[in-house]
Amino acid sequence: MARNEHRDLVLGIDIGTTSVKATIIEKSTKHIVQTQCRPTSAEHGSDVDVQANEQCSQRICTALQHAVSMLKKDHLIHVKTIGVCGQMHGVVLWKSGEAWTRNNFGRCCTDKTSQLFTWQDGRCSRAFLETLPTPDSHLRLSTGHGCATLFWLQRHRPEFLEKFDRAGTIHDFIVAMLCELDKPVMSTHNAASWGYYNTVTSEWNKEILSKHGFPVRLLPAVYRPDSVAGKLSEEWYGILQGTVVKVALGDLQCSVMPALRDDHDAVLNMSTSAQLSFIMPMGFSPPPRATLSPIEYFPYFQGRYLAVAASLNGGNVLAAFVRMLQQWTHELGLGVPENKIWEKILMLAAETELNGNDVTVVPTIYGERHAPEGKMSVCNITSQNVTLGKVSRALCHSLISNLRSMMSQEVLRRSDVRRIVGSGTALLKNRVLQEEFESQYGLPLVFDEQGSTDAAMGAAMAAIL
Repeated sequence: MARNEHRDLVLGIDIGTTSVKATIIEKSTKHIVQTQCRPTSAEHGSDVDVQANEQCSQRICTALQHAVSMLKKDHLIHVKTIGVCGQMHGVVLWKSGEAWTRNNFGRCCTDKTSQLFTWQDGRCSRAFLETLPTPDSHLRLSTGHGCATLFWLQRHRPEFLEKFDRAGTIHDFIVAMLCELDKPVMSTHNAASWGYYNTVTSEWNKEILSKHGFPVRLLPAVYRPDSVAGKLSEEWYGILQGTVVKVALGDLQCSVMPALRDDHDAVLNMSTSAQLSFIMPMGFSPPPRATLSPIEYFPYFQGRYLAVAASLNGGNVLAAFVRMLQQWTHELGLGVPENKIWEKILMLAAETELNGNDVTVVPTIYGERHAPEGKMSVCNITSQNVTLGKVSRALCHSLISNLRSMMSQEVLRRSDVRRIVGSGTALLKNRVLQEEFESQYGLPLVFDEQGSTDAAMGAAMAAIL
């Protein structure tokens, strides 16, 4: 009998902000067997609020189907467990019995499912957030958090909200669809990221929410991150009916899991946004109330917490810079392709050194959750220091210095962190960011040789717990 017939495989799925990734690993060795990644192209304009950030749920589901369909059938038939994670904080709404259907190509999200209100959604202004009740939680509430978005919809679009009787993150929705769940289930990872969830008592703040008109009927049941959500209701691209599907997890926690060798490691992930995190000691309990500190404590696995400096400014800032340059070239009648601009600015930045007389950048174009009113600025401009190389280098430098202002090297040293494991496309493809991090933090930055430090890999590993 062929060796392949004896293998127990695990499928990990990551529903990211811009792409969907599906990774198969071998259960016994944790080695990657195959990976497929597809862009979602799911951006969805809003006609309600210019600060809104929405994505098309149907396009996300289509990208997932495409990624899984590209995996080899002789691998998929040996998948015994499915783990799912995705972009945290966001919310999608649907109505029981009407949210998905099945065709010859798999399961499909219907047009009766709402758009995904993403973690980047900015419609909940500081003024609006100040009208909301104080959560009974050590985690602060910010725009883009699921409960904040639902509060906004309840107050500004109640007729829209009445169309739906179910809600969850986009990855909670995917799990419900795969298992044909009548009611969604949510992990503590996702519940904590929504706001109004107490991770110590493991309860939603239902009494607080009810008093202020929140639609508590939409809150999912919350499970531990090692729980089974259900079983695959039908065969799916060769994966057998009845295959176990675990509760959906946070992409932050799943991106950290495969990267850590031991408690002396921290993980730097820079993709759309940026996060620097390390595991708190066993027995750590977070402070009872949210503070203005940029460091927050998110539930991890096995009852432990992650200390996280989560910046809203990462690869998205560099992408905005590139888009600006491309727009300028179009206005000048030149039309330089985006990939050529990326290639040029990274080359020039690598060849440039900064000194005290050079331009300085504050990169917080998207604000920060602990300082939502923050803006981007460029200072110390002279007629000689605004070359493309200096500005590009200064922008990379500022992204790391902004992260350092949130979680300093002293915080890492006090926690006995000895090295940083890097992940995320923005970091992996940008040598200048890597150099800036090592220079500013004074700690070695290493990368996994297999490239397994990503959330899909972590979702597969977590499914084995």
